[in-house]
Amino acid sequence: MPVPCGDDVVEDIEDLISAEPSKLRPRVVNGHTQNGTKVEKEQDVSELLELRPSEVPNTDSHIPGTQKIYFKTWGCTHNTSDSEYMAGQLQEYGYQIVNDDQRDEADLWILNSCTVKTPAEDHLRNYMKMAKGKPLVVAGCVPQGAPRSGYLSNISTIGVQQIDRVVEVVEETLKGNTVRLLGPKRQGGKKLGGASLLLPKVRRNPLIEIIPISTGCLNACTYCKTKHARGDLGSYPPAEIVARARQAFEEGVCELWLTSEDTGAYGRDIGTNLTEMLWQVVETIPDGCMLRLGMTNPPYMVELLPEMVKILNHPRVYSFLHVPVQSASDGVLADMKREYVRSDFEHLVDFLRENVPDVNIVTDIICGFPTENEQDFEETFDLCMKYKFVSLYINQFFPRPGTPAAKMERVPPAEVKRRTKKLTDLFLSYEPYSGCKGKTYKALVTELSHDKQHYVAHNKSYHQILVPKRPEILGKMVTVKITETGRHYMNAEIVDVDSDQLMAARCALNITDD
Repeated sequence: MPVPCGDDVVEDIEDLISAEPSKLRPRVVNGHTQNGTKVEKEQDVSELLELRPSEVPNTDSHIPGTQKIYFKTWGCTHNTSDSEYMAGQLQEYGYQIVNDDQRDEADLWILNSCTVKTPAEDHLRNYMKMAKGKPLVVAGCVPQGAPRSGYLSNISTIGVQQIDRVVEVVEETLKGNTVRLLGPKRQGGKKLGGASLLLPKVRRNPLIEIIPISTGCLNACTYCKTKHARGDLGSYPPAEIVARARQAFEEGVCELWLTSEDTGAYGRDIGTNLTEMLWQVVETIPDGCMLRLGMTNPPYMVELLPEMVKILNHPRVYSFLHVPVQSASDGVLADMKREYVRSDFEHLVDFLRENVPDVNIVTDIICGFPTENEQDFEETFDLCMKYKFVSLYINQFFPRPGTPAAKMERVPPAEVKRRTKKLTDLFLSYEPYSGCKGKTYKALVTELSHDKQHYVAHNKSYHQILVPKRPEILGKMVTVKITETGRHYMNAEIVDVDSDQLMAARCALNITDD
């Protein structure tokens, strides 16, 4: 088969045969490929990639696995995890992963995209222009959900289920070839979920492990395009999640994030559920470490509430839950196909607030959904006034191509902006931390603040607390006393640090009292 070129579009290169299989051999070391797969015999990899000549200058003289690679990631924590796995494989193969400050020096950029909102896709296009002719690989939900997008026609792309083959894609792109790797994984004719959880990883924050517990979802929300990319629910077996968690803690991680498109739906495709899996993971968490559960839609979490109360009250689990309501109008929720009503969401919030001390529930709102009228918006406004969420993610409706909502008549932009501003003003009118000054909390220190002048810690409710920048406390559980509060933060002084942890940290950092 000739190598396609010109205007040919390759939608699923899994089904095609490369014209140059000799260039596509995976590196084999001690009987294993670079991703750890055991090689029983010489492998014919001619089915792996379909290549097209690119306008990028050919670099046959380069030594594979020695170039600098820059990552830019947008979107959810699942996307972040995917980038960490891709970076881990490339680094293990020999590539050097560089940060924002060195992106101009990079030999290739990997842009891991998000398709939730139009601005996120606009950011992707802007970065593609900023690359100024550098070899590019576009990953994530945009190419997976809209592979025929014209601006991707001459760009290498890799789908959300193919991140375990990023080394192949990068190598061929650096040679000047354009690669499209978007087909779903299959085994025995059955569609599989994402890549293995045990792939090597370069964590964005070495103290935080992000584990995707599933891919895809069960819903079909009329405004959402992520389903187009991630597909139906595919849950990882509990044993794989537990193994990855245990490995992460052994590697020095102190905080574990479990993520997916809808954590509450976990396990419904494999005969288990979220709480059964969580209890197994909780057993792996060492003292001084914490678990944070990712976003969940209301319908499935309502069914799990009694057991979720026990889990959120566990001392090594943050009393935190992200549950997007999107609208408080039952009519709008029906048009969105959200599969719940306002009373379901209120029952969830009320039940958790009554049974989990200081539980922190955050939510999302979409302003200006096409069928939202003034009364619908006022119902949403009243819900937000009633609960005064510590964090409230307010989004204007954006029509995503290919979704049912994109075909609906839109609310006038000026009206959408007015509703957004009114809800934002409400959110800014109260100070959720005003009563916290003088209180003491146990808090886990995990990252550097944006101003680089403090460390960031989180208490049991996952409230953000800024603490003094003392290197020996990073990754440690400390006792803090709140000295100042603002609209979005708390400042604190350190009252106490576990003496054994502190001594070990000071020795490791060669810190003395002098």
